[in-house]
Amino acid sequence: MSDLNQWFQKVNEIVERFEQSQCGQLEKAGVLLGHSLKDGGMFYVFGTGHSHILAEEAFYRAGGLARVSPILDTALMLHEGAAKSSELERLEDYAARLMDCYPCREGDVILIASNSGRNAVPIEMAMEARKRGMKVIALTNLRQSKKSTSRHSGGKNLWEYADINLDNCGEEGDCALMLEGIGKTAPTSTIIGAIAIHGITTAAMEWMQKEGSLPEVFCSANVDGGEEKNKQLLAKYRHHIKSL
Repeated sequence: MSDLNQWFQKVNEIVERFEQSQCGQLEKAGVLLGHSLKDGGMFYVFGTGHSHILAEEAFYRAGGLARVSPILDTALMLHEGAAKSSELERLEDYAARLMDCYPCREGDVILIASNSGRNAVPIEMAMEARKRGMKVIALTNLRQSKKSTSRHSGGKNLWEYADINLDNCGEEGDCALMLEGIGKTAPTSTIIGAIAIHGITTAAMEWMQKEGSLPEVFCSANVDGGEEKNKQLLAKYRHHIKSL
């Protein structure tokens, strides 16, 4: 079997494991989010390093929820200095200042993605969210995180501050393959993270529809009529969602 075939096999195994073990958690997260949206709440998504990709994945997507606000900070991303971002995500007292830039309020929901769940900024983001009355969904590698020492002075990892935990079911260190002469490669957390994001929003939409509260959803701007519908949502939420 080629390395590429092994890669596809491993990804399929992890996706299947995620579906079998986490579907119930996705449904719980969807109901939690659905309640919030029905009551006028917002869905915030946050991650540092490569996990910030998931905040963008949820935001302004064709078929995606309109009331999604990504918490994006360029210093915690990769394009202005990858090594620097790794250092910053370990700093305490950073998350509170970042959250102050967003109109987070009681009843909102935040998803925080961190594969290791051990660095200070994602941990403190969860702590700050709870202080503000928000509900916290953590997306992390539970097997790895539960045996990893926290890099926060409080001694706890991200999963310990969450209302709902989603396990990305990945390998320790995220890499799924060991290639001879090369080492471990082929990370899977982003793949599972994207599935988790859209699984939660799908479950939320299903719950809201059953409750008679239709969710607001963006269309593709590249199909006829889509851009006109999106303009209405943009006008409605431009002053509420920072990244719009």
